[in-house]
Amino acid sequence: MLQVQRLEGFYWVAREGGYARAARAFPHPITQPAVHQQVKKLEGELGVSLFERVAKDRVVLTPAGVRLFEFVRPFFEGLPGLVRSMRAGDYAGELRIETSNLLLRHMLPPWIRRLRKQHPRMQVHVSETRHPELAALRRGDVDLVIEHLYEVPDDIATMRVGVVRPFVVLPRGHRLADKKRVDLAELSADPFVSYTPNQRARELQHEALAKHSVTPPHLLSASSAEGILGLVEAELGWSILPWLEETGPRSKGIVARPLAAPTVEFPVLAAWRKEAPENPLLDAALEAAPRS
Repeated sequence: MLQVQRLEGFYWVAREGGYARAARAFPHPITQPAVHQQVKKLEGELGVSLFERVAKDRVVLTPAGVRLFEFVRPFFEGLPGLVRSMRAGDYAGELRIETSNLLLRHMLPPWIRRLRKQHPRMQVHVSETRHPELAALRRGDVDLVIEHLYEVPDDIATMRVGVVRPFVVLPRGHRLADKKRVDLAELSADPFVSYTPNQRARELQHEALAKHSVTPPHLLSASSAEGILGLVEAELGWSILPWLEETGPRSKGIVARPLAAPTVEFPVLAAWRKEAPENPLLDAALEAAPRS
């Protein structure tokens, strides 16, 4: 029988792509030589090489290593959730969520408030990221990803929890601020304030602009909705902001108008792994989720 400790060492080296990185990523203290010994002993037991070194601190899986990794990966990825689930029969465990700045600011607070009211001993940890990815779910690093998804893979389950709508945001003193509906063609020569690159919200902005065949000069960018609103208030440009509330963003120095047709809407999904171990904390979070 293979020793679980040696399979664990193999799993972390395969996941991290190197022995030093594996030692740092281990869930408990371990040295790089110890990880290396675990893998070497496992290779000796199996009689095959599991890794090929491609750089000083980088290894890749051999065909035999790929086969073994695909077999052991679900076990090691699901183990933390299973432990939390078994320990959290009274909902006193930890729920880990990954989402974007907009949803963290405007959707998560009332959601978490409902959840904590029902299960006061539950601990909720929310990670804010510019571009939430499903890879964190598959690794078992988080229990729930909340975001707009362009595609839903077969291994991911989802539930719709909201919808994001685009609003045209102008300085209150702008020449078009009094209009109830703004034609984007009239703004095509004005500076545009976008989200910084590699953010999902920036992609939504550009999709809305493309539907109106408008390509304004991107002279300014900011990493958050608050930053964009600040630049617009300062009359440095205009923007399109994805927003949850039907009234759009509010601030004394700006006006917000719904994007005129053709418009777009982006469903917000709560996503989790279909094959994740039973997790009562996740079930409780989904029961408390907003309904869209």
